[in-house]
Amino acid sequence: MKSKKVHLYTDGSSLGNPGPGGYGIILQLETKSYIKEFSQGFVKTTNNRMELLAVIIGLEKLKKAPMEVVVYSDSKYVVDSVGKKWLFGWEKSNFKDKKNSDLWKRFLIVYRKHFINFQWIKGHNMHLQNERCDQLAVKAAKGENLIRDIFYEQIENQKT
Repeated sequence: MKSKKVHLYTDGSSLGNPGPGGYGIILQLETKSYIKEFSQGFVKTTNNRMELLAVIIGLEKLKKAPMEVVVYSDSKYVVDSVGKKWLFGWEKSNFKDKKNSDLWKRFLIVYRKHFINFQWIKGHNMHLQNERCDQLAVKAAKGENLIRDIFYEQIENQKT
């Protein structure tokens, strides 16, 4: 059975790093005019966390598995971590001394359910969907319904 192809566009934003942050997502089925947008803002987080969380949430929104997914991201952090296989080395060392281990572990669970290819796109380069995801992420970061990034806050509190 052939899997359906999905285009997942993502972006993360942090107003200050750390600071209020948000992510924006566009999910688009290749063969249909199905397009969904998602976003969420956080009280205090980092840009890399939001870039990665956008990909995770987008993949978690897929109701069927396996799906063939092309993830479009302007985050070298995310794209290179997977594409250059750094992530799998980190996993073997149980993410020792790696930032965002909570999110990487969550990512691996959903990553292994699908056939995923990453496509890096230059940010702020007039790419229609990337610009829209950026708008969603920034609006979410500036929004009133911000939620707490509990894991990030726990790590920050351990430093003090």
